[in-house]
Amino acid sequence: MLELLEYVPAFLLILTRVSAFLITLPLFSHRTIPAMHKIGFGFFLSWLIFFSIDPVMIEIDGIYFLLIIKEVIVGLTVGLIAMVLMYAIQVAGGFIDIKMGFMIANVIDPQTGAQSPLTGGYLYTFALLFLLAIDAHHLLLDGIYYSYQFIPLEQIYLPFGNKNILIHFLNTFALMFLIAFQMAMPIVGSLFLVDLALGMIARAVPQVNVFVIGFPIKILVGFIILILAMPAFFMVTKHLVQQMILAMRTLMQLYGGM
Repeated sequence: MLELLEYVPAFLLILTRVSAFLITLPLFSHRTIPAMHKIGFGFFLSWLIFFSIDPVMIEIDGIYFLLIIKEVIVGLTVGLIAMVLMYAIQVAGGFIDIKMGFMIANVIDPQTGAQSPLTGGYLYTFALLFLLAIDAHHLLLDGIYYSYQFIPLEQIYLPFGNKNILIHFLNTFALMFLIAFQMAMPIVGSLFLVDLALGMIARAVPQVNVFVIGFPIKILVGFIILILAMPAFFMVTKHLVQQMILAMRTLMQLYGGM
């Protein structure tokens, strides 16, 4: 019993990293999931990891509090970089809503508590269901488990002096906007052609009020193109999940000094 108590500090460090992961990780961090369920799942997952990684005995001293801070930073930042890529779908929905005229009807996102575009919330829901369908949530949990291969419990510091970490964050933000542009381009490009056609009609037939007829036409065309582009959307979402897993692993390797 005394020997088991000696491993309690190591278990608490594991619980800290897993809890920080679940705070920012896509799907698992949703506010719609009850807090008690998150706590229980985090404790259960930490218990499994504790018996899987052969933890070392760690004493509670001044260095131990530095280890706690390190575990929190690792969990929050690795989960955050995955969430940033998932928000590419919301950004793509914002691009689409600007062209369709839906930006005047933003809704409150229950996940963030902030306003979000209508089309972005619609596509984000489909993306989460697709993420569950291809078992990508298991890959996210694998990222939590394999993080201990790159960043051991006893590692005290993180190499924030390494410029590659900052470059990786900047590249991830750039990739997020690139994927958002790829998702929104079919609809935005089609609606641009509609605007061009309406402009030609306004010049050829000035009696036609294009501001009145243009709004419903753009909504109708936008919905049609959105339905036709859904297969391509899921292909881009699959690529997004792959890039999300790669971004998490690369950041963990940089934290581990590899």
